[in-house]
Parts: sequence; structure tokens; C-alpha cells
Amino acid sequence: MKRKSQKTVTIDCVADLHGFYPKLEGGDILIIAGDLTKSDKVWQYAEFRNWLLAQEYEYKIVVAGNHDGCIENGHVPVTMDWLGAYYLRDEEIVIEGIKFYGSPWTPHFDEVNPHCAAFMKPDKQLAEIWKKIPEDTDVLITHGPPYGILDGIPQPYDGTLFHVGSKTLAAEMGLRKKVPKLWLWGHIHEAYGEDLAVRELECKMINCSYVNERYKPVNKPIRGIL
Repeated sequence: MKRKSQKTVTIDCVADLHGFYPKLEGGDILIIAGDLTKSDKVWQYAEFRNWLLAQEYEYKIVVAGNHDGCIENGHVPVTMDWLGAYYLRDEEIVIEGIKFYGSPWTPHFDEVNPHCAAFMKPDKQLAEIWKKIPEDTDVLITHGPPYGILDGIPQPYDGTLFHVGSKTLAAEMGLRKKVPKLWLWGHIHEAYGEDLAVRELECKMINCSYVNERYKPVNKPIRGIL
């Protein structure tokens, strides 16, 4: 899909807020990639909404995460009228000629806290969900990472990385002839940053988790430019 205009578009990306709401820089587009509140209480979503409405962006996009059970269960509204943002659940939207696609799903695992298991399924079952991602997506928003890219948890005994991303997501995107220009996620707090090894793919992949593994808000939102 061709861009309607050739102007530079700034896209600020952040995930895993967990109840911490910074004042952001402002710009063209803000993307929040899941885990929005401190403890998934209905009143906390109103707190998140008030913060989001105050951010100075022309467009805002929200995708849910595994801590957003109230969204999965329909206990809070996610309409544009209430949220002031586009909410994407396996959906696409075109803004300024750029196609965005968002999906909240992450692989379920045996040790997961049942209070933090929204939008989780066994990884094999997610394969059909990933097939819905349009081939011409410019900006892909997934709450969790693909296997092997910014999904590593350092092991305490030797620091080696234990990879926990979705293998079916990695497999699906590995089959694509066209890759997104920008692909962002959070979920794995320890893996914040940009993957430098995949730049030759012309796809900027970032883990934009706002908090670290101790749920401290130490990371900065990451800006992409298209």
C-alpha cells in the first residue's frame, strides 16, 4: 500500500506500563503494547484512560496484554469514544497511509499466574491467529515477542538466555516475503531494547517494555520514524 503522503511520521512505542504513567514527548502516533494497569482493577483502567487522554499525539493505538484480563472479559470499554485511542485485537487500521496491525496473544505456559493469563493460548493454537496478520502490514504490534528475538530471560546460574517467545509467531513471520518496517512488543521485561542483528531485514524490531524485571519504570519509550 502506498503512503498517502511522504511526510515523516514519528511513532512512540511503549509496553508494560503496569500502572506507571509517564509524561511522554508527544508527536504523531503513540502505541501502547499491553499490560496497562498495576493490578487489572476496573478503576485502574479509568486511571490509564485519563493518562492516555492527556498525551499529546495526533493518533493513539492500544493493544492488550496478558495482564489485561478486564479487557479480555469485557469489563472495561475499549471504544474510541471512551478510550480516545484505536484498540486493536487481531485488527488492522491505516493511519497516514501506514497499515498497523495489533494482536494481544502470547503463549500459555504451565507456571503462569492465573491472574496474569489474559489472551494466552498454547503456542500451537496461536499459529492460526498469526496467519491473520496481513502481508502488507507496515507496523506490527504484538504484546509478546517471536522466539529468539528480544525474548531472553537471563538464567541466575550463568547468565545464559532462556528464550520464551512464540515459536509459531517466529515461524509465520519467517515465511513472509514482505516484513513490516517496524515490529514492536513488550511482555519480556528483561529484553528491552532494539535487536541489532536483524537490521539487514529492513525491519526495526524493538522490545519497548517500560518496566524492568523488578517492575521498576526504568526504561524509556522508543521512537520509530517512518
